[in-house]
Amino acid sequence: MLTPRIVWRKEPIPLELVAASKTKTRTPQPSLADRAYHLVLDQILRGSLPLGSVLSRRKLAERFNMSLVPVAQALQRLEIEGLLESRPRAGTRIKVPSAQEIREHFELRQALEGLSSRFCAERATFQERLELKRLAANVDALYAKAPVGDHADDWFFVVNEYHVDLHMRIAEYARSGLLKSEIEKSHVLLFNWLYDTTRGRRILPPNFHRDLISVIGEGDPREAQEAMEGHVNYGLESIQVTMEPLIRKNWRLTRQSKPRTRIARKLRHR
Repeated sequence: MLTPRIVWRKEPIPLELVAASKTKTRTPQPSLADRAYHLVLDQILRGSLPLGSVLSRRKLAERFNMSLVPVAQALQRLEIEGLLESRPRAGTRIKVPSAQEIREHFELRQALEGLSSRFCAERATFQERLELKRLAANVDALYAKAPVGDHADDWFFVVNEYHVDLHMRIAEYARSGLLKSEIEKSHVLLFNWLYDTTRGRRILPPNFHRDLISVIGEGDPREAQEAMEGHVNYGLESIQVTMEPLIRKNWRLTRQSKPRTRIARKLRHR
């Protein structure tokens, strides 16, 4: 699963295939379910639908100008991926992960990205190391120039796009297709994005990402892995503090219940 509005780097179509094509091909259009999926995910990552928000299929269908079926399919997909949760008589909401789940997300990310950094230190070319340094400098510069006001949410979204691109580029230069696929499928970077959105702006050490890439660029696999593990673990404590009130909250209280009529109360007590 790819995050919304992020175009992952793809290999160009071979020229011979383009030349051999005699008919004009059309780019496959995403299904309504795919559109609904990315629309909901976009709002989650932007913070428009914060953790714990109760979702209404009907209201989402009206907002997206589509029927209930594709919206229901999109929500089911998001629930399978761990971003939503449903309970009887409570409905569906943006999932609030438990303290154990948060810790496990960080541990999994440490394991996967630690290995990708190790392999990247061994296998990346000189030009690829320069590219990582450029991307890391961009990410640090964006974090250091956070705006205040109406454009803060858009800025935060863009920062996370650049951040995900940097970390996926490390995985790409590690030259392990299976490892890169596991990073994508496990959504460890997506959950990190979601946690950052929930926590809001944080102050990072100067050159936080450039220092990481500097260690990877030196080519020592063990030191690169340790540097990434420390990099990933940096925000765990602040995330746990931010999430604690949400974890304790009873999400059933967020739905407005209709007052029972006198007849309904009598039937209930029979």
